[in-house]
Amino acid sequence: MSATDELSTLPTGPTEAANAAATAPTPDATAAAVALQEAEKAVERAREAIEMSGANTPSGVPSDFPAGDDGVSGADALKDAVAEQSVTIAGLIEKLDSWGFTVADTRFSVWSVLVVVMVVAGVIIAARLFSRLSHAMLDRATKLDPSQRLLGEKLLTILVWAASILIGIDMLGIDLTALTVFSGAFGLAIGFGLQKTFGNLIAGIILLLDKSIKPGDVIAIADQAGNESFGQIRRIGIRAVSIVTRDEKEYLIPNENLMVNQVENWSYSSKNVRMQVQVGISYGADMKLAEKLMLEAAKDCPRVLKVPPPTVWMSEYGDNSVNFVIHCWIVDPEEGVGNVRSAVLKRLWDLFEENEIEIPFPQRDLNLRDNAQFQQLVAAIAQRVEKKNEEE
Repeated sequence: MSATDELSTLPTGPTEAANAAATAPTPDATAAAVALQEAEKAVERAREAIEMSGANTPSGVPSDFPAGDDGVSGADALKDAVAEQSVTIAGLIEKLDSWGFTVADTRFSVWSVLVVVMVVAGVIIAARLFSRLSHAMLDRATKLDPSQRLLGEKLLTILVWAASILIGIDMLGIDLTALTVFSGAFGLAIGFGLQKTFGNLIAGIILLLDKSIKPGDVIAIADQAGNESFGQIRRIGIRAVSIVTRDEKEYLIPNENLMVNQVENWSYSSKNVRMQVQVGISYGADMKLAEKLMLEAAKDCPRVLKVPPPTVWMSEYGDNSVNFVIHCWIVDPEEGVGNVRSAVLKRLWDLFEENEIEIPFPQRDLNLRDNAQFQQLVAAIAQRVEKKNEEE
């Protein structure tokens, strides 16, 4: 007789056990009480036998499997749904589910691992697809400026991935309460190991919110050797800002550095940038004509703005020249500033040559004083020259 049959033949409760004891041919009430106790003990033994024999094992799981809950309950639900549609596929799934092992009270099988892989792949593909669709929708929103569009893309990406992960966990049927310990350890990891990463993420969002730095801006940077240069912001990532210089060198600067340190932004409120071109002319040149030619050379450069117009300032009286500074404005500093300065100087060279204005260069006059030592030096040099001539 099985444990289940044994339980069915026994009294189901204390009341029925008492009635049975009362109707039994016992001489007195003491015998009835003893019978009641024996009945209750038999019920407990039967229940323990049922639990030990696996009578409470869910249907569809072979009795020779170790007792324990499947680690992925979603795999069981999918198996049951497929079994209702196709017997052949259901047999294959049963075969895959029969290969597995048990860790503590959780059972893992080939089928459950396969379901996890399929769900993870589906979540990644769906998240990337929805991210691209959301980015395309934001691109169509013409009222948003580049920084607002980039901020919206980042927030939508975070929301899509978070929703996809939660949906994947729900599809797998994973009990989130089992991840309590893991979430605590993960929180500590964020607090210590990923502190800079999350700090840069928040810094990037703040930079996009206040629009102090946005894609397309031109900012001044310095390399490790201290050499200053400038570059255009190409993109603001989760961790760092990508800046490309005129030499096509790309600098990755952490977002947090740009938020806490001083930044020279050439195009924060306006993209107009004023350039300075240093020029020197001789003291004997016509100053008014030279200033006129300097303005003409600046205006002839295609990238120099007409408004505000170029200006010429006399800066100082130098040792060898009268020094001037040409101030001119450009609106596209990302295209370079050295090439504009070169174009102005080349044009000014031609104009100075046409109008005979001299560009001075350092000159030195040597005055030698006559004394006895100097006369000895001259005599020694003369003797050496004569001796050399005689040898030839």
